[in-house]
Amino acid sequence: MKIYTKTGDKGTTSLVGGARVSKNDPRVHAYGTVDELISQLALLRAEAAGDKYIENIRRIQKNLMLAAAHLAADTKGAEKLKYCNESEIVFLEEQIDEMTSALPQQTAFILPGPHKASAVCHIARTVCRRAERAALAIEAEPRIELCIKYLNRLSDYLFVYARHLSISGGVPDDFWAQ
Repeated sequence: MKIYTKTGDKGTTSLVGGARVSKNDPRVHAYGTVDELISQLALLRAEAAGDKYIENIRRIQKNLMLAAAHLAADTKGAEKLKYCNESEIVFLEEQIDEMTSALPQQTAFILPGPHKASAVCHIARTVCRRAERAALAIEAEPRIELCIKYLNRLSDYLFVYARHLSISGGVPDDFWAQ
């Protein structure tokens, strides 16, 4: 099977379900940004290999693949997809609480870096926030709202995970003081 189809040469693409839309459609922006996030998390997995929580990142990538499928689906295509599982949001919350309990108190805004894995995680966090904003541009429906909720919680998770990576790597928080 060839990777190229030539069907998008005029600036359109197919959604899951078959509807054709402009490559500038809000759905394309949303699932494309989630795709970027999945790739950014791949870099994080490589950079933070061996960390206590690293297997969570693969689990998150799998959840993001499902979220991207929902963002990329028209109504017909959505019927074939399983719903995102709210228990995955609860999982993120539990992991946030676990990591936070082992971190020093945050007393100010934090400047990302200089720990490399932590910096990569902060980049993933900002891509996640952009994906959330892009998903908000899609017409609200329960399956999309659940994706938005997951992205919102994930950005919180990535913030805490970045702190965990930095501190467990021997680099204290770099607080921004004005």
